[in-house]
Amino acid sequence: MKKVCSIFCAAFFAFISINAKAQTPEEMKKWMEYMTPSDVQKMIAQWDGEWNEAITMWPAPGAPEQKMEASCVNKMILGGRYQEAKHTGNFMGMPFEGVGTLGWDNAGKFFINTWIDNMGTGMMYLDGKWDETTKTINLKGKMTDPMSGKPINIREELKIIDDNTQELTQYTERDGKEFKNMFIVLTRKK
Repeated sequence: MKKVCSIFCAAFFAFISINAKAQTPEEMKKWMEYMTPSDVQKMIAQWDGEWNEAITMWPAPGAPEQKMEASCVNKMILGGRYQEAKHTGNFMGMPFEGVGTLGWDNAGKFFINTWIDNMGTGMMYLDGKWDETTKTINLKGKMTDPMSGKPINIREELKIIDDNTQELTQYTERDGKEFKNMFIVLTRKK
């Protein structure tokens, strides 16, 4: 079996190398710009560290608010290209864990954000732009609605208040109408 796998891998890489087109110097320069962490990745890296989270949630429009405390640890990964955020807490008597990633696409000039947690089996994907005036990342994307099994629109605003404070507001669409379903105040642990 090992021999078959080795032969397959060798054949695959031979095929790729034979059919690979040589890159021009300009294409190589563009690729290097795409893969090299920029000033935006350096800005994201400033948010590394341990954070407390005061979370307020509204499961539906007009529903009473639910509050929880959590914490997260932000850490740049893959050579400073993305920030991984590991969240832990307790929600309604159940342990809560979530993992987010935040990145900046150097070529497309937009932010990318993903989210997974132990309260579901789907993945949320958002992308968006930076507003320098308000120091806010404005993200839009989709997730699967667990009730209907269909995709729903999600919008998030991550506002950088100062070096030690951030606010995340999330809006969800229900029956074609957007409502605020989560607000998090993040404060850096001293």
